[in-house]
Amino acid sequence: MKTVLITGATSGIGRACARIFAKNNFKVIICGRRQDRLSELADELSHLSEVHTLLFDVSDKMAVAEAIASLPENFCEIDVLINNAGNAHGLDPIQSGNLDDWDAMIDSNVKGLLYVSKAVTPGMVDRRKGHIINIGSIAGKEVYANGNVYCATKHAVDALTKGMLIDLNPYGIKVGAVHPGMVETEFSEVRFKGDSDRAANVYKGLTPLSPDDVADAIYFVVSRPYHINISDLIILPTDQASATVVNRH
Repeated sequence: MKTVLITGATSGIGRACARIFAKNNFKVIICGRRQDRLSELADELSHLSEVHTLLFDVSDKMAVAEAIASLPENFCEIDVLINNAGNAHGLDPIQSGNLDDWDAMIDSNVKGLLYVSKAVTPGMVDRRKGHIINIGSIAGKEVYANGNVYCATKHAVDALTKGMLIDLNPYGIKVGAVHPGMVETEFSEVRFKGDSDRAANVYKGLTPLSPDDVADAIYFVVSRPYHINISDLIILPTDQASATVVNRH
Protein backbone atom coordinates (compact mmCIF):
# COMPACT_ATOMS: atom_id res chain seq x y z
CA MET A 1 0.00 0.00 0.00
CA LYS A 2 1.42 3.38 -1.03
CA THR A 3 1.54 6.45 1.20
CA VAL A 4 0.57 10.00 0.23
CA LEU A 5 1.32 13.14 2.24
CA ILE A 6 -0.97 16.10 1.58
CA THR A 7 -0.40 19.61 2.94
CA GLY A 8 -3.30 21.98 3.41
CA ALA A 9 -5.55 18.95 3.82
CA THR A 10 -8.20 20.50 6.06
CA SER A 11 -10.16 22.25 3.29
CA GLY A 12 -10.69 22.63 -0.42
CA ILE A 13 -8.45 20.79 -2.87
CA GLY A 14 -6.34 19.23 -0.12
CA ARG A 15 -9.33 17.69 1.64
CA ALA A 16 -10.73 16.41 -1.67
CA CYS A 17 -7.35 14.83 -2.43
CA ALA A 18 -7.31 13.10 0.95
CA ARG A 19 -10.70 11.60 0.22
CA ILE A 20 -9.94 10.32 -3.28
CA PHE A 21 -6.56 8.85 -2.31
CA ALA A 22 -8.04 7.13 0.76
CA LYS A 23 -10.79 5.65 -1.43
CA ASN A 24 -8.11 4.31 -3.76
CA ASN A 25 -6.21 2.37 -1.10
CA PHE A 26 -3.48 4.87 -0.22
CA LYS A 27 -2.33 5.36 3.33
CA VAL A 28 -2.94 9.07 3.89
CA ILE A 29 -0.94 11.61 5.90
CA ILE A 30 -3.07 14.72 6.28
CA CYS A 31 -1.34 17.94 7.32
CA GLY A 32 -2.84 21.23 8.43
CA ARG A 33 -2.98 23.98 11.04
CA ARG A 34 -6.43 23.26 12.48
CA GLN A 35 -6.56 20.28 14.82
CA ASP A 36 -10.36 20.12 14.92
CA ARG A 37 -10.57 19.80 11.15
CA LEU A 38 -7.70 17.30 11.03
CA SER A 39 -9.42 15.13 13.63
CA GLU A 40 -12.77 15.33 11.84
CA LEU A 41 -11.24 14.37 8.49
CA ALA A 42 -9.15 11.58 10.02
CA ASP A 43 -12.29 10.11 11.57
CA GLU A 44 -14.06 10.24 8.19
CA LEU A 45 -11.17 8.65 6.29
CA SER A 46 -10.35 5.98 8.89
CA HIS A 47 -13.24 3.92 7.54
CA LEU A 48 -11.48 3.83 4.15
CA SER A 49 -7.77 3.56 4.85
CA GLU A 50 -4.96 4.10 7.36
CA VAL A 51 -4.65 7.77 8.31
CA HIS A 52 -2.07 9.80 10.19
CA THR A 53 -2.39 13.49 11.06
CA LEU A 54 0.35 16.11 11.35
CA LEU A 55 -0.40 19.50 12.90
CA PHE A 56 1.97 22.21 11.65
CA ASP A 57 2.22 25.41 9.63
CA VAL A 58 4.21 24.91 6.42
CA SER A 59 5.79 28.35 6.86
CA ASP A 60 7.49 27.23 10.11
CA LYS A 61 10.58 25.37 8.94
CA MET A 62 11.38 23.85 12.34
CA ALA A 63 7.82 22.63 12.77
CA VAL A 64 7.87 21.10 9.29
CA ALA A 65 11.12 19.23 9.93
CA GLU A 66 9.97 17.98 13.34
CA ALA A 67 6.58 16.85 12.02
CA ILE A 68 8.01 14.85 9.12
CA ALA A 69 10.68 13.34 11.40
CA SER A 70 7.95 12.25 13.84
CA LEU A 71 6.19 9.97 11.35
CA PRO A 72 5.77 6.41 12.64
CA GLU A 73 7.52 3.60 10.80
CA ASN A 74 4.44 2.52 8.87
CA PHE A 75 4.01 6.02 7.43
CA CYS A 76 7.60 7.22 7.02
CA GLU A 77 8.12 6.02 3.43
CA ILE A 78 6.24 8.66 1.46
CA ASP A 79 5.47 7.64 -2.12
CA VAL A 80 3.51 10.73 -3.15
CA LEU A 81 3.85 14.31 -1.88
CA ILE A 82 1.11 16.79 -2.73
CA ASN A 83 2.29 20.33 -1.96
CA ASN A 84 -1.13 21.93 -1.74
CA ALA A 85 -0.90 24.35 1.20
CA GLY A 86 -1.02 28.01 0.23
CA ASN A 87 -3.26 31.03 0.03
CA ALA A 88 -3.94 34.41 -1.50
CA HIS A 89 -4.19 37.46 0.74
CA GLY A 90 -5.57 40.73 -0.59
CA LEU A 91 -6.04 42.03 -4.11
CA ASP A 92 -4.29 45.39 -4.15
CA PRO A 93 -2.10 47.31 -6.61
CA ILE A 94 1.60 47.09 -5.83
CA GLN A 95 1.84 50.64 -4.49
CA SER A 96 -0.76 50.01 -1.79
CA GLY A 97 -0.15 46.34 -1.05
CA ASN A 98 -0.12 45.09 2.52
CA LEU A 99 3.35 43.91 3.59
CA ASP A 100 1.92 41.32 5.96
CA ASP A 101 -0.15 39.90 3.11
CA TRP A 102 2.97 39.69 0.94
CA ASP A 103 4.90 37.90 3.68
CA ALA A 104 2.05 35.45 4.29
CA MET A 105 1.84 34.49 0.61
CA ILE A 106 5.58 34.12 0.13
CA ASP A 107 5.93 32.18 3.40
CA SER A 108 3.25 29.62 2.57
CA ASN A 109 3.18 29.42 -1.22
CA VAL A 110 6.94 29.39 -1.81
CA LYS A 111 8.91 28.82 1.39
CA GLY A 112 6.37 26.33 2.76
CA LEU A 113 6.54 24.26 -0.40
CA LEU A 114 10.34 24.29 -0.15
CA TYR A 115 10.41 23.33 3.54
CA VAL A 116 8.10 20.35 3.05
CA SER A 117 9.90 19.22 -0.10
CA LYS A 118 13.26 19.46 1.66
CA ALA A 119 11.96 17.22 4.46
CA VAL A 120 10.43 14.60 2.16
CA THR A 121 12.67 14.35 -0.91
CA PRO A 122 15.78 12.80 0.75
CA GLY A 123 13.79 9.64 1.48
CA MET A 124 12.59 9.51 -2.11
CA VAL A 125 16.16 9.95 -3.33
CA ASP A 126 17.36 7.12 -1.08
CA ARG A 127 14.63 4.81 -2.38
CA ARG A 128 15.04 6.11 -5.95
CA LYS A 129 11.30 6.48 -6.41
CA GLY A 130 8.54 8.91 -5.58
CA HIS A 131 6.14 11.42 -7.06
CA ILE A 132 5.77 15.10 -6.18
CA ILE A 133 2.76 17.17 -7.23
CA ASN A 134 2.93 20.92 -6.65
CA ILE A 135 -0.39 22.77 -6.77
CA GLY A 136 0.13 25.89 -8.83
CA SER A 137 -2.45 28.14 -10.44
CA ILE A 138 -3.40 29.78 -13.70
CA ALA A 139 -1.82 32.75 -11.88
CA GLY A 140 1.50 30.93 -12.29
CA LYS A 141 1.12 31.09 -16.06
CA GLU A 142 -0.30 34.61 -16.43
CA VAL A 143 -0.39 37.85 -14.45
CA TYR A 144 -3.51 39.90 -13.78
CA ALA A 145 -4.20 43.34 -12.34
CA ASN A 146 -3.66 43.55 -8.56
CA GLY A 147 -2.49 39.93 -8.46
CA ASN A 148 1.19 40.98 -8.37
CA VAL A 149 2.65 39.09 -5.39
CA TYR A 150 0.23 36.16 -5.50
CA CYS A 151 1.02 35.69 -9.20
CA ALA A 152 4.73 35.95 -8.41
CA THR A 153 4.47 33.17 -5.82
CA LYS A 154 2.66 30.89 -8.25
CA HIS A 155 5.17 31.67 -10.99
CA ALA A 156 7.77 30.57 -8.43
CA VAL A 157 5.91 27.29 -7.95
CA ASP A 158 5.99 26.77 -11.71
CA ALA A 159 9.75 27.43 -11.83
CA LEU A 160 10.47 25.30 -8.77
CA THR A 161 8.53 22.40 -10.27
CA LYS A 162 10.68 22.55 -13.41
CA GLY A 163 13.84 22.79 -11.31
CA MET A 164 12.83 19.89 -9.08
CA LEU A 165 12.04 17.77 -12.12
CA ILE A 166 15.58 18.31 -13.43
CA ASP A 167 17.30 17.83 -10.06
CA LEU A 168 15.39 14.66 -9.17
CA ASN A 169 15.41 13.10 -12.62
CA PRO A 170 18.58 11.04 -11.98
CA TYR A 171 16.78 9.30 -9.12
CA GLY A 172 13.67 8.25 -11.05
CA ILE A 173 11.42 10.65 -9.13
CA LYS A 174 8.41 12.08 -10.95
CA VAL A 175 7.60 15.77 -10.49
CA GLY A 176 4.68 17.72 -11.87
CA ALA A 177 2.42 20.69 -11.26
CA VAL A 178 -1.34 21.01 -11.52
CA HIS A 179 -2.50 24.56 -12.23
CA PRO A 180 -6.23 25.13 -11.59
CA GLY A 181 -8.24 28.08 -12.76
CA MET A 182 -11.29 29.19 -10.79
CA VAL A 183 -12.15 26.69 -8.05
CA GLU A 184 -14.93 27.33 -5.55
CA THR A 185 -13.23 26.88 -2.18
CA GLU A 186 -12.46 29.08 0.83
CA PHE A 187 -9.75 30.68 -1.37
CA SER A 188 -11.63 33.89 -2.20
CA GLU A 189 -13.04 34.27 1.31
CA VAL A 190 -9.49 34.13 2.69
CA ARG A 191 -8.24 36.52 0.01
CA PHE A 192 -10.99 39.02 0.91
CA LYS A 193 -10.50 38.50 4.66
CA GLY A 194 -13.87 36.95 5.40
CA ASP A 195 -15.99 39.12 3.08
CA SER A 196 -18.27 36.29 1.93
CA ASP A 197 -20.35 38.50 -0.37
CA ARG A 198 -17.28 39.70 -2.27
CA ALA A 199 -15.98 36.13 -2.40
CA ALA A 200 -19.27 34.84 -3.81
CA ASN A 201 -19.18 37.44 -6.59
CA VAL A 202 -15.96 35.89 -7.93
CA TYR A 203 -17.95 32.87 -9.09
CA LYS A 204 -21.18 34.67 -10.02
CA GLY A 205 -22.61 33.78 -13.41
CA LEU A 206 -20.29 30.87 -14.15
CA THR A 207 -19.74 27.25 -13.19
CA PRO A 208 -16.36 27.05 -11.44
CA LEU A 209 -14.36 23.91 -10.78
CA SER A 210 -15.04 22.08 -7.54
CA PRO A 211 -12.28 20.77 -5.27
CA ASP A 212 -13.35 17.25 -6.32
CA ASP A 213 -12.76 18.15 -9.98
CA VAL A 214 -9.17 19.14 -9.26
CA ALA A 215 -8.54 16.19 -6.93
CA ASP A 216 -9.80 13.84 -9.64
CA ALA A 217 -7.27 15.33 -12.09
CA ILE A 218 -4.48 15.02 -9.51
CA TYR A 219 -5.33 11.38 -8.87
CA PHE A 220 -5.32 10.75 -12.63
CA VAL A 221 -1.80 12.23 -12.86
CA VAL A 222 -0.54 10.14 -9.94
CA SER A 223 -2.17 6.91 -11.10
CA ARG A 224 -0.47 6.79 -14.52
CA PRO A 225 2.04 3.96 -15.10
CA TYR A 226 5.43 4.82 -13.63
CA HIS A 227 7.08 5.44 -17.01
CA ILE A 228 4.59 8.28 -17.65
CA ASN A 229 5.07 11.67 -15.96
CA ILE A 230 2.51 14.39 -16.56
CA SER A 231 4.77 17.29 -15.66
CA ASP A 232 2.46 20.25 -16.29
CA LEU A 233 -1.34 20.36 -16.30
CA ILE A 234 -3.68 23.36 -16.52
CA ILE A 235 -7.30 22.68 -15.60
CA LEU A 236 -9.95 25.35 -16.18
CA PRO A 237 -13.71 25.50 -15.96
CA THR A 238 -15.30 25.62 -19.41
CA ASP A 239 -16.48 29.16 -18.64
CA GLN A 240 -12.88 30.35 -18.18
CA ALA A 241 -10.47 30.94 -21.09
CA SER A 242 -7.63 32.64 -19.20
CA ALA A 243 -6.89 34.34 -15.90
CA THR A 244 -8.90 37.35 -17.05
CA VAL A 245 -11.33 36.04 -19.71
CA VAL A 246 -14.45 34.49 -18.21
CA ASN A 247 -17.87 33.83 -19.77
CA ARG A 248 -20.46 34.94 -17.22
CA HIS A 249 -24.06 34.21 -18.13
